[in-house]
Parts: sequence; C-alpha cells; structure tokens
Amino acid sequence: MPAAAAAATSAAAQPQPRIALSADEARRIALRAQGLVGAPDRRGGVPAMLRALGAVQLDTISVLARSHELVAYARLGPVGRASIEDAYWSGDAFEYWSHAASILPQTEWPWFAFCRRRMRERQRRWHEVHRPAVDAVREQLAAGGALTTKDLGGAKASAEWWDWSEAKIAVEWLLDVGEVVCVERRGWRRVYDLAERAIASDLLREEPSDAACLERLVAQGGRALGVATRSDLADYHRLLLDQVDGVIEATGLVPVEVEGWDAPAWADPAALETPVRGRHRTTLLSPFDSLIWDRKRTTRIFGFEHRIEAYVPKPKRVHGYYAMPLLAGGRIVGRVDPKREGRTLHAVQVSVEPRAIEKMAAALREAAEWVGCDAVALGRVAPAEAAAPLRAALDG
Repeated sequence: MPAAAAAATSAAAQPQPRIALSADEARRIALRAQGLVGAPDRRGGVPAMLRALGAVQLDTISVLARSHELVAYARLGPVGRASIEDAYWSGDAFEYWSHAASILPQTEWPWFAFCRRRMRERQRRWHEVHRPAVDAVREQLAAGGALTTKDLGGAKASAEWWDWSEAKIAVEWLLDVGEVVCVERRGWRRVYDLAERAIASDLLREEPSDAACLERLVAQGGRALGVATRSDLADYHRLLLDQVDGVIEATGLVPVEVEGWDAPAWADPAALETPVRGRHRTTLLSPFDSLIWDRKRTTRIFGFEHRIEAYVPKPKRVHGYYAMPLLAGGRIVGRVDPKREGRTLHAVQVSVEPRAIEKMAAALREAAEWVGCDAVALGRVAPAEAAAPLRAALDG
C-alpha cells in the first residue's frame, strides 16, 4: 500500500475528536429536535410531527386527554382533538412495538423487519400460539376487512386481564410477525387489518438486514433526540446497548462531549450547524412524551426528577396520579396533577417555581380550553405561598 494511502487509512481509523457542548446548548438542541422551540408549525400537522419524532407512545390512561393527543398538543398548540386523532390514523401510520406500543410513520415499516424476524424465530409470544386459531383469524380478516378483537370473537377467555382468548393471542402474534397491522384505535380497541392491504406494496416488499434496520433506528433516534448518550439512543426504540454500539459509527451521528454529562454522547450533525433560535413552547407535557420518557435523561438535561405515579398506591404518591410537567422557557419549572369533572379542570396538586406562576396559569387555561373546560379549580399548591398569586393569575 502506498505511504499516502496508508496514512489516510490510519487517519480514517482514528476516533473522531469530540465536539464540546455546554449543558445549555445540549438542552436547547434536544428541545428543537423534539419540536418544542419556535412557533408551532401546523403546516405539516401531525404527520410531519410524527415523521420527525419517529414514534409516539400510546398509553391507556386518559386524564386530560390520551398521551398521543397530548404529544401533538404540546408541539402544535390547541388544534382540535378529533383532527389529531384523524391525522394519526389517516393511512400513513401504523401501531407497533418501538419505545413501547407506539404510533409509527408507515415509512418506518421496513426498519422493524428485524423485530418481526425475531418473533418468527421464537414461534411464540408470552402465550402459546395455537395454529388453528391463527388460520381462523387470517380467514376472518381476509373476508371481513379491518376488525377488532371483539369482531374476532372477544379478547378474554375469562375475567382475568392476562387470560387472553385464543383469537386475541392469534391476532397479536400475526401483528408481531407482520402479517397483520394495527391501523387505528377505536374506543381504545386495536383495529387490525392484513398487512397486504394496510401497508404500501413497495414498503411491504422491503426486507432490510438486521444491521441496516438497527443503523436506521439509531440514526433516527439520534435525530429525534438531537444529542444523546448511547443509553439514550438505545432507549428511544428500546434497543440493546450492544446493538447501538454495533452500528453507531455508520449512523453519521457526531461524537460530542456535553458539560456535566457523565457519559460520551453523539449529536445529529445538522443540529450542530444552526444555532437554536425561536420562542420556547409553554405547555403541559404528557408523562409519556418522548422529551421526558427517559427518566435518567430528563434528570440529566433538565435537573428534574420525573416519575409516573399512576401505578403507585395512592398513599405513597408524592406529586399525584398523572403529574404533567410544565415546560416553559426551555426548562421544566413545575408540574400539575389534572382531573376533569364536567366543564371544570381541577388542578388537584400543583408545584411551581415562583418565577413560573404566570406560565403555569397560562398553561392551565390553554389546556382547559383545549379539552372543553371553561373553569380551572386549584387544589393543593406547593410552595403554599404560590397559591394566592397563581389563583390571581388564573382569574386575571
């Protein structure tokens, strides 16, 4: 090998130097990547937001609204809830397992091929799969079009939540391996259809290798996060750390060192090229929002300890059943546990930094109006001295 070529090869093999970022720069980059800096961009609406995030987590709990609605609301402002729901299930998205059960852009279908292959190799899910039931479900869907588990004969074999019927096990197995797609939620029931009808034929034919799938998902997670550690990248689509390590060099993400972070990080190169400008959103966040769904990352970026207490016994809850963090000025400056009763939004429990009282009032008023409430009632407020000015701000 010529000396110049050998030197070039050796230089290329050297690890890239890490770009230094301050903690504030990293925070602002993360906020912009998540669509929470600048005026709400409603031109592309929910589909554009979904493509940028790559995944929007679903959850059964509905207090203010369901989590996937709240994710859109946080970024797009108080657009109609029915239009949000319609936009998610317009035919350009599907539900599959990502960070958790998530809505994904249909363009991401090929890149979950590695998951579908893994499930086919296992030949089972949590329950034993009964092949006659699988054949029967295939036939019902082929003949009847998109169906719910109720249409297929029912989801439960008994009253126990875990005791699924054979039809439910069969259709979920077919979803896992990609023969069936969840195309919408109807009354929170999954609506299933055959993949050959629901997914564009060119996407359905693609079968990328495991390595290609992982490279795509890590790169996409990096763009959606803006700046991330390897554990952040793994958590976004619930990959393994060694899967991230195996492809990270091929993703195009740039090595960075963030002030105060205790682990190396990588950033979207496009995010490093342009300074973060624009007004920060003031909004309440779903506990399952991708900005904060990783608790360790949330603490690292915002200095904010966030925990979902819906599954904690009531006497042990600190901040309430469904505490929603308040994002304002690019920081998390409070939280509220909401509850709707008729046309009143009850802020059952509020904690807020004194400097953010007006922001909390504005966020509560906007959220109340969005869900059809015309009054906000305050419960317990911490610190106690914030109660009177917060009440006054709400009345003003």
